Amino acid sequence: MTLSTFRNVFFSALFIAISFVGYASENPENENGKEFNAKEMIMHHVKDAHEYHPFDWNGKPVTIALPIILWTDQGLVTFMSSEFHHDDSGTQIVERDGARFVKYHEKIYQLDASSQEIVFDEAHYPANASLPLDFSITRNVFMMWVSVIVLLLIFLTSAKVYKKSNNKVPTGIAGFTEPLIVFVRDEIAKPMIGDYKYKKYMPYLLTIFFFIWINNIFGLIPFLNGANVSGNIAFTLTLAAFTFIITTISGNKNYWKHIFWMPGVPVPMKIFLMPIEIVGMFVKPISLTIRLFANITAGHIIILSLMALIFIFESIAVAPVSVAFSLFILLIEIVVTAIQAYIFTVLSALYIGMATEEEH
Repeated sequence: MTLSTFRNVFFSALFIAISFVGYASENPENENGKEFNAKEMIMHHVKDAHEYHPFDWNGKPVTIALPIILWTDQGLVTFMSSEFHHDDSGTQIVERDGARFVKYHEKIYQLDASSQEIVFDEAHYPANASLPLDFSITRNVFMMWVSVIVLLLIFLTSAKVYKKSNNKVPTGIAGFTEPLIVFVRDEIAKPMIGDYKYKKYMPYLLTIFFFIWINNIFGLIPFLNGANVSGNIAFTLTLAAFTFIITTISGNKNYWKHIFWMPGVPVPMKIFLMPIEIVGMFVKPISLTIRLFANITAGHIIILSLMALIFIFESIAVAPVSVAFSLFILLIEIVVTAIQAYIFTVLSALYIGMATEEEH
């Protein structure tokens, strides 16, 4: 890494780390004067939300209302998240189509017909409300659409550059995308799948590599409200499910023979190994899911925890230490955004390669 590149990365990370001070300091005390709760603040920013809140202006939140889509016993109910007026305490009631809804800790509950407010049992679980099926456009879904638009702009622009170029020399944005595409092809697809079969799987491998990477990067930008897409287990589970489906469909005779009737070993050992191999088929996508989810979420929690120390100790003297350590972690996280995309892509290619490998 050249000095110029390191300087740019360092100051970019410093800007983001300092931005996290404001990101972590939203509502250090609530309206009731309660003490700052680090766990509540961290979990609030790590989990998904029904509205998009990029920043505050003159002490007031600037919010993009997102559609709330619910399937209830009465059928489909839709309205905008602004109906809750930024309330997440379960006190704001929204009435639609004869049903009453409240939002509590970013979950939307439907109150019983005779209830006027939410009531909690001893375990602090709503006793007079139920969870309808929620198909809402949440903050993470919104940011996934943004990432798709960004990726389309990048690659459509790159394609246009090649189309206009007579010598096919990459310039502009194509000079950035081509080395990455060649890297995925030569360092991931070919070694893991083979020179004769890799082309069929390149579109998928390139898609998951860039899709995970761009969403990881978005998750580090505080003024994008840190949309933690890759830190959402539903997101990582869906990507792992695609890898599992492609691997299963691509499996050849040799692959299935090694799972159900391992060649070259005694029959008792074959019977012993078969259930282990079957379990292994499902462990692979589970490991893909948890690995990406845990690593990305851990990075967010560590940075926010370091920033929360300023408000826990209630001293500005702690700020330099918190910012310094956050800067160090953030420099690592910038690298981790690409590493996690690389690992997910490598393992996906490895599983596909194992399923398509011919018998020696």
